[in-house]
Amino acid sequence: MSQVKIVTDSTADLPLALIKELGITVVPLKVLFGENVYCEGVDISAREFYEKLKESDKLPTTSQPSPGEFQEVFNSLSADGSSVISIHISANMSGTYQAALIAKNALPGRDITVIDSKLVSMALGLVVIEAARAARAGKNKLEIINIAHNVMNKVNTYFVVDTLEYLQKGGRIGKAQALLGTMLNIKPILTLQDGFVASFEKVRGKGKALERILELARKFSDAHEGREIRCALVHADVLDETIAFHKRMISELRCSEHIISDIGAVVGTHAGPGTIALFFYAD
Repeated sequence: MSQVKIVTDSTADLPLALIKELGITVVPLKVLFGENVYCEGVDISAREFYEKLKESDKLPTTSQPSPGEFQEVFNSLSADGSSVISIHISANMSGTYQAALIAKNALPGRDITVIDSKLVSMALGLVVIEAARAARAGKNKLEIINIAHNVMNKVNTYFVVDTLEYLQKGGRIGKAQALLGTMLNIKPILTLQDGFVASFEKVRGKGKALERILELARKFSDAHEGREIRCALVHADVLDETIAFHKRMISELRCSEHIISDIGAVVGTHAGPGTIALFFYAD
């Protein structure tokens, strides 16, 4: 039976249970430790990645899926006449969207839409979840695309990293900025802006940064009283710290849904271990 099928990539950091429940197809990016190549979420879990990162002398690198990999997925999903909506990490951060677009253009007879979310991690994940729920509810393709764009435009992103080293080595911030931040124990609260990582505010110490993120979310929740707030919390190998933050979050925010997930290998390569991020929007 033809239907609308939802595709994303592994940088959405979606929990496996939700992927299975909602029938989402995830195309993995790759992380490379020297000559060893691992497909994220297939050959290497988040936990295994951070263990390997601790043991590695050099930072890993990452690479996007090939157009051929996307073409194989799109061809399989659309073979029965189904439509495909493929939603991906910001094109300003990765060539994944472009690879998916090339694959779509190689299948001119198929009904495939590729979307640049301008987001990453569970900001992207929240968009994909709502698109998948709409597809399962029997919404048509245009309705699902509109729902995806609606969430894309509404989701708020705030995150704090343990060290600026990974962002600097990945080219996300300058070397001087990273050095100064490390010396002064500055933990910038970061956000996403037009598909790029951007500084939102500078705070001294990770604890104060997390308090500020919670304050921003609380103000948002208060300003949207009477509406459901959907939240997602992700972390890079700091589960205990994240659980403590989550307890505060569910007691102080009106989250109708709150998801906890791991920051996977690809996003973790650029953000580094110790990162915590909060994403939220009002229905």
